[in-house]
Parts: sequence; structure tokens; C-alpha cells
Amino acid sequence: MEKAIVVGATSGIGRALATLLADRNYLVGVTGRRKNLLDELKSEKPDHFVVSDFDLTDTFATMEKLEELTKTLGQLDLLILSSGTGEINEGLDFAIEKNTVDLNVTGFTEVADWAINYFQKQKQGHFAAITSVGGIRGSRQSPAYNASKAYQINYLEGLRQKCSRSGLPVYITDIRPGFVDTKMAKGAGKFWVAKVDKAADQILSAIEKRKPVVYVTRRWWLIAAILRILPGWLYKQL
Repeated sequence: MEKAIVVGATSGIGRALATLLADRNYLVGVTGRRKNLLDELKSEKPDHFVVSDFDLTDTFATMEKLEELTKTLGQLDLLILSSGTGEINEGLDFAIEKNTVDLNVTGFTEVADWAINYFQKQKQGHFAAITSVGGIRGSRQSPAYNASKAYQINYLEGLRQKCSRSGLPVYITDIRPGFVDTKMAKGAGKFWVAKVDKAADQILSAIEKRKPVVYVTRRWWLIAAILRILPGWLYKQL
């Protein structure tokens, strides 16, 4: 039985991925702040879930909790980081921006570093993280969110380069969703909104194929390509 951890499994994509992994006979460590939702998930398949509730922004507890959870699982083959936050913040409320940075940058980095160090010591493993198409360009509506996702995309690329140079079978998958029907999909003008189950299916398929980057749903690669080539003078008017 393979072992996985899903960080951020209380709802949305993380919960759907945890359920899919359990259906494929993984033993899954599920984490999040809301223990009642994790316990609810465990009740569906008690033999396939191990619960560990903690707040990713608590940097003193995160690594300790991950170590404990991994020892309970017995080993770790896959870690999926599906925890993040983002708010529309055109008024530049600093509290909102700080909360985004604390989770999407500091919390993300701590989990990513822990996972890569663990997998390199183990000499194999797979780290997958959910970033966003939004990380390709900045946003007047949610400056910290888009900037934090750009940070994640570049950080994962650096880790992929590091793992490649090590020669070890340690894999990195950068998952870049567009709009998925979760609470994270905010603002007007949403289009190509994917159902959570469809998004989770495509994500897990990409992980199994060890793809370095995947857009969810797949046609969002087109939006990503357009965003990259738009000249700055035009983009700033959007």
C-alpha cells in the first residue's frame, strides 16, 4: 500500500484528491485546521485515512506534525500541498495581504522544503503543489495572491532543478488551475469553471504520469500562453 499526505484536505480540491487516493488503495494522511471535517472524511474510509489537524501558518508546529504523521503512515511516497488562500483586495487591506503571504509563501515554503529534504533522504518520492494560472501575471484585484502564486511557480522550478541535479527519482508537479468550483474561485467574469471531481481526476492523472507542470482543466494552457505574450502596455489596461 502506497502512502500519501494531502495538506489541506478539509474541502475543495484537497478533499477530492484525498478521496481519490483512498479509492486507489493509498493510506492517506489528511491535514487541515478543521478537525471535524477531517474526522468526517476518515469516517467514510476508516482504514485509509490518518488525521492530523494543524494550521500551516504555525511554523513551529508544521514540521513536527508532518514528521509525526509520516511516522504513523510508516513511509511517504507522495505529498500534495493543496492549502492556500486568496481574496479580492483592491483596497489593499494589509491584513488580507499578510494572511495571503503567511500561508501561500511562508507556509508553502516550509512544507516544500520539508518534503524535498525528506524525499532526498529517502532517495525517492513525489511532491505536488497547487499553484495557479494567476501566478503568470500580476493582478490589480488580488495583488498578493497572484504574486504568491508566482513565487510558488518559481520555487517549484528551483526545486525541480535541484532534484534533477541530484539524480534521484524525486519528482515535482506544479498544478496550475484556472477556475474550479470551490470557495477559492472569487470575483466576476469567471469562465471555464471546472467541477471539483473533474479537476481532481486530471490532477491525479498528471501526478501518476509524473508531469512537471499541468493546467487544470487542460485548456487553461491557452490562457496561460496568452497571458505570457500580452505586452505590458496592454495588460495594464485590463
